[in-house]
Amino acid sequence: MTEHGEGQDQSPGALAGCRPQETGCASETAARAVFLIQKMDCPTEEKLIRDRLEAMPGIDTLQFNLIQRELTVLHRLPSIDAIMATLKALDMEPAVKSDSLAAAAPDGEHAGLVADYGIPRRKWLLMAISGLAAMGAEIVAWTSGQESSWPVITLALLAIFSGGLDTLKKGWIALTNFALNMNFLMSLAVIGAAIIGQWPEAAVVIFLFALAEMLEALSFDRARNAIKGLMAMTPELAMVQGDDGDWREMVAQRVVLGAVVRVKPGERIPLDGTVLAGQTSVNQAPITGESMPVTKQPGDPVFAGTINERGAFDYRVTATQDHSTLARIIATVQEAQGQRAPTQRFVDRFARYYIPAVVVLAIGVAVVPPLLMGAAFQPWFYKALVLLVIACPCALVISTPVTVVSGLAVAAKHGILIKGGVYLEQGRKLKALALDKTGTITSGKPAVTDMLTIVADDGAQLLRQAASLAHRSDHPVSTAVVAYWKAQAVAGSLMEVAGFEALTGRGVNGAIDGATFYLGNHRLVHEMGICDAGLESKLDTFERQGKTAVVLCSAVAPLLILAVADTIRDTSIDAIQRLQQIGVEVVMLTGDNPHTAQAIAAKVGISDARGDLLPEDKLTAINELIAKHGYVGMVGDGINDAPAIARANIGFAMGAAGTDTALETADLALMDDDLRKIPDFILLSRKTHAVLMQNITLALGIKAVFLVLALTGQATLWMAVFADMGASLLVVFNGLRLLGHFPQKAPGKNHVPQVSM
Repeated sequence: MTEHGEGQDQSPGALAGCRPQETGCASETAARAVFLIQKMDCPTEEKLIRDRLEAMPGIDTLQFNLIQRELTVLHRLPSIDAIMATLKALDMEPAVKSDSLAAAAPDGEHAGLVADYGIPRRKWLLMAISGLAAMGAEIVAWTSGQESSWPVITLALLAIFSGGLDTLKKGWIALTNFALNMNFLMSLAVIGAAIIGQWPEAAVVIFLFALAEMLEALSFDRARNAIKGLMAMTPELAMVQGDDGDWREMVAQRVVLGAVVRVKPGERIPLDGTVLAGQTSVNQAPITGESMPVTKQPGDPVFAGTINERGAFDYRVTATQDHSTLARIIATVQEAQGQRAPTQRFVDRFARYYIPAVVVLAIGVAVVPPLLMGAAFQPWFYKALVLLVIACPCALVISTPVTVVSGLAVAAKHGILIKGGVYLEQGRKLKALALDKTGTITSGKPAVTDMLTIVADDGAQLLRQAASLAHRSDHPVSTAVVAYWKAQAVAGSLMEVAGFEALTGRGVNGAIDGATFYLGNHRLVHEMGICDAGLESKLDTFERQGKTAVVLCSAVAPLLILAVADTIRDTSIDAIQRLQQIGVEVVMLTGDNPHTAQAIAAKVGISDARGDLLPEDKLTAINELIAKHGYVGMVGDGINDAPAIARANIGFAMGAAGTDTALETADLALMDDDLRKIPDFILLSRKTHAVLMQNITLALGIKAVFLVLALTGQATLWMAVFADMGASLLVVFNGLRLLGHFPQKAPGKNHVPQVSM
C-alpha cells in the first residue's frame, strides 16, 4: 500500500543531480580523474591550479578538497597527461589516485595513496636556523648601526635561504603564471627590502612568513584529524568463519559479501551486516550520533565502526569495507569539503579585485611622491613594500575552508551528514520546515488497533484476503495488516494474488480466486464511488481518533475496515517545540487523511497540518511555503517525498544509516530518526555564519589598520608580516572552535540551547 510521502526513494537521480544553487555540473560523458596534490597547502595554491586548469580546453569541472589535498577533475581530454604536466610545472608534486580513462588498477594500488601531513623534522631544523640567523642579523645591525655590512648580509641570506627558499620558488612560479598571490607579494617585499639595504628586515619578514605557513599547516592538521578520526573507527581485522567452519582472523578489506563475522564484547564492528545469532547492545554513536546503545538481535542491521558493548554475536556481511555506511559517510564529507560555500566564493571574488588594487596603490606610493613631489625614493619605496605585505590575503581566504570543514566534521560526528558547505551556511535562513508524518514525526511502525466487518461474511476470511494483498506491499501500514493477521492465528496461509497493482497514494488491488479486491484508504473508496453515509461515519470515527482507516472492498462494496495507529516518536514533540522556539514555522504534509493529520498535529504542537496529499500536492505546498517564507526545508523518508525534497531549498532524509539511497539523495541526511538534530543543525549553521563573519571582519579590520599605519610611516615590514601571521592564526583557531561546538540534547522539552559567539 503506497501512501504519499512514504517508502524510500529508489531513484538517486531524483535528487542527486545538480541543484539550482550549485555550479559546475558536468555532463555524464565527461571523464573523471582524482589527483593527490602534495604541495597544495592553502587556498593560494588552489587558486593557482584553478586559474591554470580552467583555462585549459577540455576541462569541465574542478573540485578541490584542500583539507585532504585532493583535486577531482571532470574533463573531455584523451588522457590526463596534459593535466599532470601542468601540475608538475607548478611544482605541486601530483599523483594520480584514480583515472576513469585508464585500465582498472590492481586491487589496492591506490588504496594507500594519502598526503604526507605534519611538519618534517628537517623543516623544523631549517626554520630554527632561519630564526636564529634573522635574529642575529637584527642584533648585529642594531649594535653596529650598519644594516648592509657583510656579517648582516651573510646572516640575512642564511635566514632567507634556510627558511624562505620555498616561498621564493613559489613566488617565481606565481610570477611566470601572472598570479598576484601572497608568495609573489612576499617574495617581492623581501627582494625589495634587500635592494634598498634593509637586510635585517628582509630576513625577519621571510622567517615570520614561513613560520606562519607552518603554524597554519599544523592548524589544518586538526581539521584533518576530525576526518581521520572517522577513518580510524573501522578495525583492520575481522574474525571470519571459513568454509570448514573454523574461525580465522582476516584483513577486513578482503572480507567478501555474505561472509559470516563474529564480534566479541568491547570490539568494534568491522563491516556492515545483519545479525545471524546472538543478542547484544551496540553503541551506534559513531554512525548515528545516538547517545544510548541500541539492542541488536537476529535480523537487525549493524554498521562498521560501531562498538559491541555487551554480548558476542555472529552476523552476515552485507557490504564490503569500501562500501560500508561509514565509508559512504567519509566519502560524502570529503566531497562536501570540495564544494565552495557562498562566503568562500565571495571571498574569492573579493580577493580577485582586492590584491590588484593594493598592488596598484603600492606602485603609486613608490612612484608618485618621488616623481611629483620630489620626496626621497627609499622611504616611499619602503612604505610600498609594507603595503605589498599587507595585501597578502592569506588570513581572508584561509578562514572560510577551515571554518566550513570544522562544521561539516562536527555535524558528521553527531549523525548529521551535510552534503556541502552551501547547506551548512544556508541552514540559518530556514524560516519554515515541512515534515512528512509517517516515518518522520511518527515511528513508521503502525499496528492494527480495530477490525470491523461491514458484511456478513466470515471476518477471518476477509482478514486473510486483506493480508494477502498487503503482503505484496512494503508500506508500513501493509506490514501492520500482515502482522495482525499472523497474531490472530487465522487458519490457512496467505492466498495467491494475481495482477497485483499499487495505486499511488490510494492503496493496492489484485485478484484472489478470480475476484478483484481493493485494499486502500479513504480516498480510494471515495474515488470508487462506494463510500456511503454509513461507511463515511465509521471512517470518520476512526480518523478523529488519529487512526488510519484501511478498507478492504470489492469493486462494488466495502467489506472490512482495519484501523491502524502509528506511534509518535519520543523526540518529535521536543524537536518541534525547539524549532518553533528558534523561529522556524513547522508544517505537516502527509498523504494520510485530514482527520488523522490533525489528530497527530495536535499531539505534537503543529497548527498547520495538511492531509490527503499526493506527491504533486506536496510539491505545490512547498511552492506555497517558499512564496510565503522565502527559505524552506522539507523532511521525508520516502520516494513520494522526493519531488518536494528536491524543490525545497534544503532537503532532509530521515534514517539514512539503514539505506543506500538516503546518502545519495537530499542535502542533509539524519543518520538516525531523531528530529532534534534539525534544530541542532540550524543552530550550528547560525554559529558557522557568525564565525565566518567574525573572521572576515577580523582579517579586513587588521589590514585596514595597517594600511593607515603604512601610509603614515608607522608600520615596518616585520610588523606587517607579524600582523598578517597573527590574523591568519586567529581566524584559523576561531574556525576550529566549531569542532568543540554542538548543541546538547535538551534535558527538558522546553530547553533551547543558545548560540554562543
